[in-house]
Amino acid sequence: MDQQPNYITPSGYRRLREEYEALFSAERPALVETISWAAGNGDRSENGDYIYGRKKLREIDRRLAWLSKRMKSAQVVDPSRQEDRARALFGATVTLADQDEKQRVITLVGEDEADAGAGLVSWNSPIARAVRGARVGDLRVVRLPSGEREYEVIAVEYPASV
Repeated sequence: MDQQPNYITPSGYRRLREEYEALFSAERPALVETISWAAGNGDRSENGDYIYGRKKLREIDRRLAWLSKRMKSAQVVDPSRQEDRARALFGATVTLADQDEKQRVITLVGEDEADAGAGLVSWNSPIARAVRGARVGDLRVVRLPSGEREYEVIAVEYPASV
């Protein structure tokens, strides 16, 4: 099975790492302590603290496993080091205008850091696939569930090199 790379920006990777560290070093140990205390209170079958704690611990362990897997498969790409700054590639912030001259600004990011409300779209989303490789002035058709929309690329920007 051909799997796509898990591209992620340095800040996106840092957020995954911070969440992992917070769960592993703070939340999980505190929960284990609570479960241990609850287990010492006797009958576990009707002990709400124990039952809820075990359930929450399973959820944290699943999240830790998922985060670990995503971090291991991550390919960190620093958009500020992009050589071809004229084209919309991973990490680019792209300004688009539709047929009604309404502008939309999107940043092409990894799947784990996408937040459409903040303008961060997965580089695999329909709109990102349509604009990948585009230059200023290019027209691109985006196939959406609501139908096709045509966008013109108004600007392509990358973060400044540090």
